[in-house]
Amino acid sequence: MADDLVAQAVKKVKETEFENALEIWRKKFKQNPQNREEWAKQARFLQSRGFGFDVIKKVLNNSTQDEDNL
Repeated sequence: MADDLVAQAVKKVKETEFENALEIWRKKFKQNPQNREEWAKQARFLQSRGFGFDVIKKVLNNSTQDEDNL
């Protein structure tokens, strides 16, 4: 039972972590990275805010896909 509660809590934190990272990224950067240097700069910014690499990759790759879908 306690393991289930921990698993649910971890899942919720991971979901909100991505949403928080995406919101912070959108406030700071008005456009998607256009090259590797910009990608690295944006990744370092998110890393400095305490986000893990998995979340950073998801945010930056998600933002690129959003632009492709326009």
